[in-house]
Amino acid sequence: MSDEETVDEKELDLSSPEVVTKYKSAAEIANRALQLVVSECKPKVRIVDLCEKGDSFIREQSGNMYKNVKKKIERGVAFPTCVSVNNTVCHYSPLASDETVLEEGDIVKIDLGCHIDGFIAVVAHTHVLHGGPVIGRAADVVAAANTAAEVALRLVRPGRKNKDVTEAIQKVAAAYDCKIVEGVLSHQLKQFVIDGNKVVLSVSNPETRVDDAEFEENEVYAIDIVTSTGDGKPKLLDEKQTTVYKRAVDRNYHLKMKASRFIFSEISQKFPIMPFSARALEEKRARLGLVECMNHDLLQPYPVLHEKAGDLVAHIKFTVLLMPNGSDRITSHGLQELQPTKTVEDPEIKSWLALGIKSKKKGGGKKKKGKKVDKAEEFTEAEPMDATSNGAASQE
Repeated sequence: MSDEETVDEKELDLSSPEVVTKYKSAAEIANRALQLVVSECKPKVRIVDLCEKGDSFIREQSGNMYKNVKKKIERGVAFPTCVSVNNTVCHYSPLASDETVLEEGDIVKIDLGCHIDGFIAVVAHTHVLHGGPVIGRAADVVAAANTAAEVALRLVRPGRKNKDVTEAIQKVAAAYDCKIVEGVLSHQLKQFVIDGNKVVLSVSNPETRVDDAEFEENEVYAIDIVTSTGDGKPKLLDEKQTTVYKRAVDRNYHLKMKASRFIFSEISQKFPIMPFSARALEEKRARLGLVECMNHDLLQPYPVLHEKAGDLVAHIKFTVLLMPNGSDRITSHGLQELQPTKTVEDPEIKSWLALGIKSKKKGGGKKKKGKKVDKAEEFTEAEPMDATSNGAASQE
C-alpha cells in the first residue's frame, strides 16, 4: 500500500473532522425524516405512503447538500423507510399497490437511514398510535427496548467487548418480562458499508456465532435493539412480502431472462451498494426479474419477519460515534410517556444506567507517556439515565 493510500485510509475514520461532519449531516436528515414519518402516523393512513414520504424526504434533503463540489459526492437513502406494525418485527416496506393501513392502537416501528458520501446514519423508533400515556404490555415492550438501548450506549465504548452488550441487553429485557428478538445484529458502520464485520449479537445461541471483538476509538456502530412480549424467535411467513434488498457485490451471474437483466442493470446503476426497496424499481419487470436475481444470490434479501399474532414488538436503533471524548449518539427520537407494569430493580442494570457516556479527557487531550489507562474505565462524566424513569427517559 502506498503512503498516499495509507493517508486516505486514515482520513476515512472519525479522526477526520470532515468525516464527522458528514456522519452528523446524514444523522440530522435521518432524524428529521423520522420526525416527519412519526407525525404522519394516523389511523387509516396507508403504510406505503409513509414509506414513500420518508424516502422522498431523505432524497430531497441529501440532494441539496454538496451540490457545488468538484468531485461528485454520492448521497441519499442508506436504508429504505420501513414501517412494521404490532407483531411484524422489521423490513415492512410494501409496493405501491399495497393497501395496508394503520389502525388505532397499533405499535408502529419506523426504520430508515441516510448517507452522505457513504457515511451512514440509521435510526429506528417505536410509536404507539394512541392518545395519552402508553400503558400495559405495550409500555413494557417499548421501555425494555429503550432501557436496553440506553445500557448498550453506555457499554459500546473502547475497551469493552461485543459479548458484554449481548448479555446486558438480554438481562434488561428480562427485567420487563420481555425477550430480545433473535437474529438482529448491530453492525460497525464504515464508508459505504452498512454491515461491517464487527458485530454485536442480540442473542447468543449455538446456531448464531460471531467473532469476539473489542470496540475501539473512532469506530461507528448502528446499535439495533428489538424486544418482544413473545418468545423472540420470529418467522418468515411469506417470501412475497420481502421488498428490501441489497446487491451482493461479490457475486456475478449471466442472467437468462430479459426482465432480470433489465432489473439487475437498474439496481447496479441506482443502488450499487446500499439497500433499496423494490418499490423504487419498475414494478412489473421487478416482480419477474427479482426472482431470478435472488435464485442466483445476486441480491441479499431483508425478509419481513413476524412474531406470533398478539405478540407486541418494539424496535429502537441508533448510530453512535466512538469519539476520543466519549460516545456521541447522533440519531434518536423522543419517546411517548410510558407507564410500564415493571420497574428496573436489578442493581447491575442500575449501575450500567449510571455510567457516563462522555470521557474525562476534555477535547481528546493527549495522555502522558508511560501512564496506561483502562479505556473501558475512562468514561466518568456522568450522563446517567434515571433507572426510576421506567425506561421512558427521553432520547435527546
